[in-house]
Amino acid sequence: MIQEHTKNLLTPFQLGGITLPNRIIMASMTRARATNTAIVPTDLHAAYYAQRASAGLILSESAWVSKNAIGFLNIPGIFTSAQTEAWKKVTDAVHQKNGRIFLQLAHIGAASHPDYFEGELPLGPSAINPGEKSFTPQGFKDTVIPRAYTIKQIRETIEEYHQAAINAKAAGFDGLELHAQLFTLIPQFLNAATNQRADEYGGGITNRSRILFEILDVLIKVFPGKKVGIKFTPAAFNTGVIKPDENTIADYEYLLHKLNEYDIAFLEIVGPAASLIDTPVASWEDQYYSFFRNNYKGTIMANLGFTYNSGNKIVADGLADLVSFATPFIANPDLVNRFEYSLPLAVADQATYYTGGEKGFTDYPKATNPK
Repeated sequence: MIQEHTKNLLTPFQLGGITLPNRIIMASMTRARATNTAIVPTDLHAAYYAQRASAGLILSESAWVSKNAIGFLNIPGIFTSAQTEAWKKVTDAVHQKNGRIFLQLAHIGAASHPDYFEGELPLGPSAINPGEKSFTPQGFKDTVIPRAYTIKQIRETIEEYHQAAINAKAAGFDGLELHAQLFTLIPQFLNAATNQRADEYGGGITNRSRILFEILDVLIKVFPGKKVGIKFTPAAFNTGVIKPDENTIADYEYLLHKLNEYDIAFLEIVGPAASLIDTPVASWEDQYYSFFRNNYKGTIMANLGFTYNSGNKIVADGLADLVSFATPFIANPDLVNRFEYSLPLAVADQATYYTGGEKGFTDYPKATNPK
């Protein structure tokens, strides 16, 4: 039986000029299916996303904005003409199913590895090892001390984002999501542990966030009118050196107030994966999404571990407008329908998450609706 609520995940939402038929968003997920030297999306990608087109909005897997951005195996790019043409098949397939899809733009920065650059060191805000693991063609390897960006190289990187946005537009995407999460390039600039620059891109949060807003500026030029979103993981305690610190809450107050000046589509905020008690962000423990709602006036998308019921609750409580789901969309291409009719959810096979090929990617069946 269809679940009826006055304001829940099954109700439409107006995202700028795009009408979402529901608030159930497919979150960006690394699936490592671009198993070709050109790292272009394939017909399998088109089938995978088309199967999930009933989502209110699809957020694609990450796409590298340039060759310099690469740092994880078999993730597609959006920096060559071949990649752009291949993505057209994906957007066409989704649009033929009346779906909507944003491309997530990514750059891994210092968390890459020399194996991706013929032995040359990757670039980072400062010559500081982020202390993470890079998934290379030879397996996981420890990250290294990177070369520090010059001002010229920072400007070149911003232009790479600009060109990637132009390519995404040509590929038919409805919008973009800027990857600003975990231990990747933008968080490396935002966090004082990896950004110890003494120029206009280092120091206080105003300077440390400069690259974020300069990237946003060029993306919005290509996709104006609430077609660019951002994904943050404010409470991510990574294995390396990038973690919340005593400045994190004040830093996010600054970021959110600054973002209020921008005409963006949404902020996707990933929730904490564990208790925040006895951490530098302990005050967020019982009011995490309230903090973001109180400081940001635009559309908020909540992410991490939500069910249909908890997703309905956060929307009904007014703390989020949209909820994104990752793992449930892997094994349930018809997740919206399953939520609507209270059908059981299939369980994804974790062993196939990054293995390449159809198995565990496009071979999950849809459920049969009750009569």
